[in-house]
Order: sequence, then structure tokens, then C-alpha cells
Amino acid sequence: MTETLPAAVPRLSALVVAHNEEANLVACLDRLTLADEIVVVLDKCTDGSAEIARRYTDRIVEGSWELEGPRRNAGLDACSGDWVLEVDADERVPAALFDEIRRTLPGAQPGIFLIPFDNYIGDRLVRYGWGASWGVSAAPRLSARGCKRWGDQRIHPSLTKKGPERRLTTPIDHYVDTDISDMLRRFDRYTSARAADLRDSGNIGSFANNLRRIVSRFFKCYVSRKGYREGEYGFLIALLASLVPMVAYLKARLER
Repeated sequence: MTETLPAAVPRLSALVVAHNEEANLVACLDRLTLADEIVVVLDKCTDGSAEIARRYTDRIVEGSWELEGPRRNAGLDACSGDWVLEVDADERVPAALFDEIRRTLPGAQPGIFLIPFDNYIGDRLVRYGWGASWGVSAAPRLSARGCKRWGDQRIHPSLTKKGPERRLTTPIDHYVDTDISDMLRRFDRYTSARAADLRDSGNIGSFANNLRRIVSRFFKCYVSRKGYREGEYGFLIALLASLVPMVAYLKARLER
């Protein structure tokens, strides 16, 4: 009888892309030491991010990128592992997720794994209502090397993916906003970046179409995605999600 050999254990890279994230980087990198390597991309950092990163890894890429997609692609290219786990500085990866990844990857066909998120506003876990370009409940963060490339949009760049798409069950903790004021500052950044993409495209849309989207997006977040279960936080998430296209359109039309 021929003995069946166990599947080889794939090497796992953890990738963090950061711009002036010294307030978050220690807590983020502390949770990534279970990976086989840590790669940190530092984009135009002027704070202590580089010094912090060097405590955890010598796999550091420093540079200046105008768009999010190319800097993320630079990080993917710098990873030597068979699989890459992409993590933002405001996210924390629990040990249980590494356990699930180690159990899942041996023998897995190269492709993509969606990972769920537990999203926090301050210390408040807010599970429902995210979506419509305003936060996500899951994202394709684990990919085999060569199976994922980012696009050139300024906000929420598109993805080109290869291979099957599957889903893990253990969530990443995402501290998306520190408070409501932080959420509003993020709203301003998102809509400004989206306005720039609209101007570059040469098609900013119409007032009437974006007015209709306010209703559809609010319904999607507050009702379809059950934002009502989060009370006033759910209402606020749905409200801001519904206003993103309209405010981006107005910025593209009225601002230089």
C-alpha cells in the first residue's frame, strides 16, 4: 500500500501598508508574529512608523505612491510566502485566525479567501449595516501569491483575482473609527478621493441619479444589511453611506 504523504505546509506572509501609523502599528504588528514573515510598506511616513516596523521585520519597502493600488501591489511583490495575508494598521489579527489559516491552506488550490470583519467604532462592536462603499463585513484579504492585483482608483481600488474564492470564519478586529468625529473625517477623505476619480474619468454623473442613490443606499445599509439592529449607530452608518455618491459628485462638480 502506498503511504499518503501529508500536504506541504505553505509559507505565510503578513503584509501591512502604512502611512504615518505609529499610533496603530505596534498593536497591529504584535498580532502578526505567527506569520512566517512580515512585510511592511511605508508610504511617505514622517513619524515613527519606520522605527516601529524595524523592531518586527527587515522586510520593509519605503517609497512614495500617489494611489493606494500601486503601493499595495508593491507590498504583494515584496512578499516571498506562498500565501499573503493583507492587514491594515487599524486591524488586529487574532491567534484563532492564524490557526484556521494553518489548518486550511495545506493542499488548498491557489486563489482567494474572504475574511470576515468585526468592525468597531471606538470600543463599540458594530456588526450590522456596513456596505455601499462605507465599510465591509468581509474582504478578500488572504490570497495565493500571484492571484491578486489592485487597480488604480484612489478609494476602494478594484481587484483582479485569479482562482477560486472561498471564505474563512474567524474575523479580523477592525477599529475603523475612534468616534463619530473620526467617522466624519473619513467621510470627507473618501468623498474627496472619489471626486478626484470622477474628474479623472470624465464622467461625474448627474444630480438626479445621485439623488436616487441616496434612497437606495440608505435602504441597503439600514434595512437589507440590518443596520437598524445597531440603533443610532446603524442609522448614522446608513446615512453616511447614502450620502457618499452625492457629496462626491458635488465636490467633483463644484470644487477645483
